[in-house]
Amino acid sequence: MGDKKKNLDNAIYLIGRHEEIEVISISFFYMTEPQNFKEQDWFLNAALKIKTGLGPEDLLAVFKQLEKIMGQDGKVFRFGPRTIDLDIIYYDDLVIKTEMLEIPHPRMHERCFVLVPLCDIGPEEIHPVFNLRSDELLKNIEQQKTQEVILLKEEV
Repeated sequence: MGDKKKNLDNAIYLIGRHEEIEVISISFFYMTEPQNFKEQDWFLNAALKIKTGLGPEDLLAVFKQLEKIMGQDGKVFRFGPRTIDLDIIYYDDLVIKTEMLEIPHPRMHERCFVLVPLCDIGPEEIHPVFNLRSDELLKNIEQQKTQEVILLKEEV
């Protein structure tokens, strides 16, 4: 919600100011159509590569605190509009599944809006469950969409 670019810029600034987080690289920003609840403005997405001494749970706590500072309390429902949404996609090669945290992000391999910016900063990063590079995951989605279009043409 609000000024999307300013929100992303502010989030990146706040993440980078944290004493235990160093921002290594920043992807381009991408406007993307909402997927689940479509009756809302498009989103602006980006990815960061960071270096941190924080463990995954502590990093998540920092992100949740930043979301709160930036107005995450304004999120009315899941997948609805919000000021900022910070997720951990990969954390080294860890695989974690708890009630609060799942790494790698459970649906990242299905989402171009995650994979496209991720490939800007780490196309060679390996998904620790699928053992595929991020750019390979993106290529799989693109091929799947192309095949669906071709199948639709054949049926007509």
